Amino acid sequence: MKALSFPKSHRLLKPADYGKVFDDVQLKVPHRNFLILATPNSLGHARVGLIFAKKNLKLAVQRNRVKRRIRETFRLKQQLPALDIIVLGRQGLAQLDNNQVNLALLDLWQRLERKYSKLQSTPASVALIPLGKAEGTE
Repeated sequence: MKALSFPKSHRLLKPADYGKVFDDVQLKVPHRNFLILATPNSLGHARVGLIFAKKNLKLAVQRNRVKRRIRETFRLKQQLPALDIIVLGRQGLAQLDNNQVNLALLDLWQRLERKYSKLQSTPASVALIPLGKAEGTE
C-alpha cells in the first residue's frame, strides 16, 4: 500500500516551489478545462501543485472534487518524470463529471510525458543559423 501513497514530498508546498515553476516554465500542456505548467526538478520524482480559482469553480465542493481527481490520477501515474507540475483549472470544469475529468487528466499526463521526452531528446545547445546567412555568404 505504501507504493501508492501520496506523501508530502510529492506535493508543491511552499510559495517558492510554485514561483520556481512560474518563473521557469519549460513545458505547457493545454486543455479546454486545464492547463499544466511544468519544469524539471532534481529530486528524482514528480511533484504536483494545484491552483483553482473561485471564478472558475464557484463552490468549494466542486473545487475539492476536482482536486481529489487530480491527486488520485497523479498518485496512480507513478512513471511521471522528475518534474514540478502545476495544474490550473479553467472555466467549464464544473460541468464535467468525474469520469470526464479522469479521462482528461489521463490524456494530459500522457501528453506531458511525451512533451518531456521530446524536450530531453532535443540538444540544449542547438546553434541556429539565421535565414539567408549560410556558411561562406556574407
